[in-house]
Amino acid sequence: MKTINYMSFDNERALYGESGLILNRCRFEGEEDGESACKECSDVIAKECFFDLRYPFWHNQGLKIANSQMTENCRAALWYSHNIEITDCRLHGIKALRECGNVKISGCDIISPEFGWSVSGMEMTGCTAESEYFMMRSSMLTFNNVVFKGRYSFQYIENSKFEDCVFNTKDAFWHAKNVTLKNCIIEGEYLAWYSENVTFDHCRIVGTQPLCYCKGLRLVECEMIDADLAFEKSDVEACVTTTMISVKNPLSGHICVPSVGEIIRDDENSRGEVIICKNSCCA
Repeated sequence: MKTINYMSFDNERALYGESGLILNRCRFEGEEDGESACKECSDVIAKECFFDLRYPFWHNQGLKIANSQMTENCRAALWYSHNIEITDCRLHGIKALRECGNVKISGCDIISPEFGWSVSGMEMTGCTAESEYFMMRSSMLTFNNVVFKGRYSFQYIENSKFEDCVFNTKDAFWHAKNVTLKNCIIEGEYLAWYSENVTFDHCRIVGTQPLCYCKGLRLVECEMIDADLAFEKSDVEACVTTTMISVKNPLSGHICVPSVGEIIRDDENSRGEVIICKNSCCA
């Protein structure tokens, strides 16, 4: 592999089409404001690099980025790329990672609106993230120990698993399919409306009007805090371990809860059963 040390690049497509590169402490910045420095490249390793220009990694195959920084000016940093590893980086440009596949991210600080759209196959571990429309229309996500803050996250995702994560997010998991969350904290309004086959396993759910219009919804020994008007028109099997404010018109299934302030029944099609279980969840 060819190693480039301590170089600075500002011209457009500076390393276009290169293969087998090690970029060590290089900087992508400058007066020419050139785009797409590493477009159409393969087998690139970037270590301790600084990226301040747009679109650096488009159509890349085989990419490792470590201990590097992407500034707010590094827009749309990775698109249409596959087989990517990103470790201990700051990803602060809008629209990073789109239409990418087989991605591993660990130890990163992400501040990136519209991050991760239409990604197939991402493992994210030990990261913090702030975003809007985070991971929209992505699939095969595996997140562990991720702390996220934002709005409209995980919409339309499929076939994904989340464990030991903390999400402070409004309108999360809308239209999600085949998703499991285990030992997670999810705080925000209007959680997971219109979702299908979503399971919350030993999670803490906080916020108003959660889990409405769902199909195949499961809650396994979950806490629900400030939960009012929950489960409207949902097909649900739920074991809730905390008192709920209100349940409204569950469509079908069973909801076990120690107590509930109000059960609202003003829809003749509401057939879901609310069971008061004082000591433990029903089998």
